[in-house]
Amino acid sequence: MKFLPFFVSLTFASLTVFAEAPNAGMAALQNLGQLNGQALACTQRVFSGRAKALMVKHAPKTRRYGEVFEEATNASFLEQGKALDHCPSPKEFDRRLSELAARLQATLPPTL
Repeated sequence: MKFLPFFVSLTFASLTVFAEAPNAGMAALQNLGQLNGQALACTQRVFSGRAKALMVKHAPKTRRYGEVFEEATNASFLEQGKALDHCPSPKEFDRRLSELAARLQATLPPTL
């Protein structure tokens, strides 16, 4: 009986960690979609391809994750289309993609 409170608190701590991971992963995928839309609008196909590859590698194969990525891509593409003269440099795209790859690795390890 002495250990019951310990196990209950451990169970709740585990559930909290697992509940936060999808939210962090979803946020990272949304950021990846935004970057993808920006790369598409700026005709940076190399970076768009890398963003899509990261999506396929890390996102769970569910409709919810796909919709988040696509909606963020579309919104970002339309927004960037309004300001084409403000496209980031290839170096900036590369830096941001590298950061997102690290975030995705931490929150959504690669899926098979």
